[in-house]
Amino acid sequence: MPNLTAWSPRVLSLLRIITALLFMEHGLMKLAHFPAPQPGAPDPLPPIMLAAALIEIVGGGLIALGLFTRIVAFVCSGQMAVAYFMAHAPRSFWPAINQGDAAILFCFVFLYLAFAGGGPWSLDRAIRKAA
Repeated sequence: MPNLTAWSPRVLSLLRIITALLFMEHGLMKLAHFPAPQPGAPDPLPPIMLAAALIEIVGGGLIALGLFTRIVAFVCSGQMAVAYFMAHAPRSFWPAINQGDAAILFCFVFLYLAFAGGGPWSLDRAIRKAA
């Protein structure tokens, strides 16, 4: 379908932006209790959860802007893999039961972005064109 194929790069940018904003929300819930505190998160956060929150906020912001997309997406993908195996997998083998389905999705969307880049609506693309 030629009409849908033409939109593929723009939809990549939309996927990047929406995923990054959702990712940021998880960090903001841990760190700033916005829009609400993350259920089950201890207060104060232990160092590993503080690091996760900072990766989610800063990494999510950079990915939303499409700045350093590939390397930041790779780091965020790794963080989600670690989060899944540390926090979710011990609860159950099944992601729907261990509540790790979002971590798996984030991990693989970010892994895809590490290979695909930020798309046409990104600061990476704007900088590359300006250079």
